[in-house]
Amino acid sequence: MTTSAAHTPAALAEAVLRGDRRALARAITLIESTRRDHRAQADALLEALLPHTGNSVRVGISGVPGVGKSTFIEAFGLHVIGLGHKVAVLAIDPSSQRTGGSILGDKTRMVDLSRETDAFIRPSPAGATLGGVARRTREAMLVCEAAGFDVIVVETVGVGQSETAVADMVDLFMLLLLPAGGDELQGIKKGIVELADLVVVNKADGDLAATARHTVADYRHALTLLRHGDWRVPVLSCSAISKAGIDAVWNTIGEHRGITEASGARATRRAEQARAWLWSEIRETLVDAFKAHPAVRADLADLESRVTAGAVTPTAAARGLLERFLGRPVE
Repeated sequence: MTTSAAHTPAALAEAVLRGDRRALARAITLIESTRRDHRAQADALLEALLPHTGNSVRVGISGVPGVGKSTFIEAFGLHVIGLGHKVAVLAIDPSSQRTGGSILGDKTRMVDLSRETDAFIRPSPAGATLGGVARRTREAMLVCEAAGFDVIVVETVGVGQSETAVADMVDLFMLLLLPAGGDELQGIKKGIVELADLVVVNKADGDLAATARHTVADYRHALTLLRHGDWRVPVLSCSAISKAGIDAVWNTIGEHRGITEASGARATRRAEQARAWLWSEIRETLVDAFKAHPAVRADLADLESRVTAGAVTPTAAARGLLERFLGRPVE
């Protein structure tokens, strides 16, 4: 990332606010950088953009692999653009735990949407961040909002115990499901369902149409008592392939926004998310500083090996490393 006059945080912010797509891409690259000097520039950029953020509809979408998230998002994005909106998709790709590599293939799965001038698709590796959400996804959302995108979609890796992190950064968390029978219904993690503001059964077409209807009925019955404040969680069906039901999904998102804005729940949720973001950043920055500390770095590999070999307890190893990091005994 160059620091020439044309690419200073102030100049980059001006270009982002003009809707310059290259500048938007550069800005997100800057905020995703782990270099210390880039972090300072990213902070200055975000400070300049912050007054121009917060006006979008933020939607998180999760679902098991094979549910058709990318196909759904493309159909959804095209529909919303057709209504006069601008859509940014922040697609979090799974990162290899062995190599750190990432597929980053969402643009190839959303060919039609990627061609739209009012769409922006940014694949980012999930890395080691819990929740299937890239560490800087929250900041990327702000940059997209400042660039004029009024619908932000965060596509997460898939359903897992830590996948719920997406609910801490969006206005509405949507869970996509496959048409399934009783045994399959039991396999969906209860915690994920309870976090959902909207449940959508995809692939409700062809031979699966009848199964989808039964799945919708089963989930409506199961979620009868589930409410998020004044909002009762609806269960819808759609076919991303045929575009059937996409309009109902968007209309429901609009209903959710209207109800939560009127009650103040949307503002409260965003305030709570900002607080959660603060503590998330503190935790992750502390872990980074801990790992980078010379005294910790000198002994970390050896202590990890001893822990895995059963020669020392994790508690004792952690205490020893924390004492090296803090330079004092741990109470």
